[in-house]
Amino acid sequence: MLNFSELSEREVLALAVSLEEDDARFYRDLSEVLREDHPASAKLFDAMAVEEDGHRHRLLDLYRTRFGDHIPLLRRGDIKGFVHREPIRTAGRIAPDDARERAAIMEAETRRFYLEAATRSSDASTRQLLGDLAAEEGRHEAHVEHLEAELLPHEVQQEEHETLRRLFVLRYVQPGLAGLMDGSVSTLAPLFAAAFATHSSWETFLVGIAAALGAGISMGFAEALSDDGSLTGRGSPWMRGGVCGLMTTVGGLGHALPYLLPSFTAATILAALVVVLELIAIAWIRNKYMHTPLLPTLLQVVLGGVLVFAVGVLIGSA
Repeated sequence: MLNFSELSEREVLALAVSLEEDDARFYRDLSEVLREDHPASAKLFDAMAVEEDGHRHRLLDLYRTRFGDHIPLLRRGDIKGFVHREPIRTAGRIAPDDARERAAIMEAETRRFYLEAATRSSDASTRQLLGDLAAEEGRHEAHVEHLEAELLPHEVQQEEHETLRRLFVLRYVQPGLAGLMDGSVSTLAPLFAAAFATHSSWETFLVGIAAALGAGISMGFAEALSDDGSLTGRGSPWMRGGVCGLMTTVGGLGHALPYLLPSFTAATILAALVVVLELIAIAWIRNKYMHTPLLPTLLQVVLGGVLVFAVGVLIGSA
């Protein structure tokens, strides 16, 4: 890697051309990630990419005037201390606010790099060039704010936030809630059947662990294989399956872990309390994210839990 101080004025200008080209690609990557779910923000980054293309063409014209057609191949990765751009593909899906924040940081970093590099240069023309580039970045920040006000009025931003909330519910809350409900309710019957059949904390714990893990694996694969997300927009099937399987296991473990206590009576009382808390948590999540009325939802969830609990007790006591 080269030190910036080793670069000639020609190489500095070539580096600036490369920087503007990379930044335009960065904005187009952001636009591509956002286009499906947030088309208004995608248009913003398309416009920003066009702006970067304009900067690059102006720099190319200046370079050809001063140094001819051949441009040395220099990238930011060749220079020590140069601004690093994390590829957008490593970030997966990204929220519009996060994308705009990354763009603002990118512009500020580039401007700061040019200013600091200018202070380290002993050549007057190079200092002038770097100062001009820093001024370009400063004006670009103001232009971005103008584009944002034009393409993303308050109503559009509110709509994007609501879209983001719905996607979060669709991709994470729904599969997680389905898993939590299954793990908290369906594993009650085998757990309490084993408890009342054996009156042994350890044996009940083993049955509870087996039921929780088995249900988690089953629910995880069922969710992942039910929908690939291409038509419904529900996201990665394996992510949904992982969330669903994990929450199913958590729901089942919640009332199995109390049976690590040596006292069977104390473990059963604690497990029952945990079940009550799990059912309240399910009702609260449904109320918060699905906007279902809290009291009717709580009654429905409790009724289902009581029925499954009763089945387990009756079978275990037979």
